[in-house]
Amino acid sequence: MQYKDWRHAPSGEHKQTEQGGTQKTPRFRGKRYQDYVEEIIQEAIERGEFDNLVGAGKPLNLDKEDNPYAGDKAAGYRVLKQSGYAPPEIELLKEIRRERARLEQKHKRLHARGAYLRSRAIPPFESEKRAYNAAVTKAIQDYDEQLRTLNKKILTFNLSVPPPLHVAILRTEELVRQFQESCPLLP
Repeated sequence: MQYKDWRHAPSGEHKQTEQGGTQKTPRFRGKRYQDYVEEIIQEAIERGEFDNLVGAGKPLNLDKEDNPYAGDKAAGYRVLKQSGYAPPEIELLKEIRRERARLEQKHKRLHARGAYLRSRAIPPFESEKRAYNAAVTKAIQDYDEQLRTLNKKILTFNLSVPPPLHVAILRTEELVRQFQESCPLLP
């Protein structure tokens, strides 16, 4: 019997069996499980096995009564959804995002006002300087207070959701310092 060293054969080459037939070398050798699955799925897509599935191109219907993930809160979630609401945690997250966006808009408006006063051909009048400086001073105090209130809401949210959904606490002092640097007082 003649032996051949198949360890150095190119991948995909066939091995000869003792009965004279051929056997394809395994293509999955040394891969992770996810890679095996992904390769099998891609081959099935190429063969067209997923082309005529029921519901293809339609959104998933997750509103069924037998949703296994809703648990004992299924009825409550269904009533909230029909009323246009979400669970309290989601509503709190929406509120946090809205307030943060509102604070950023207020900051951008004040910054744009200061840039306009500095860039115009005629220097700002004393009354404009006083009004702008007073607005900046009040805005900085409000910004600090609102960031601290927002942090309390973020803490409440973080206590009510699992760790992967946590929102980072805002660094109030750093954000206020950045606000002051971006909106300096007029001399």
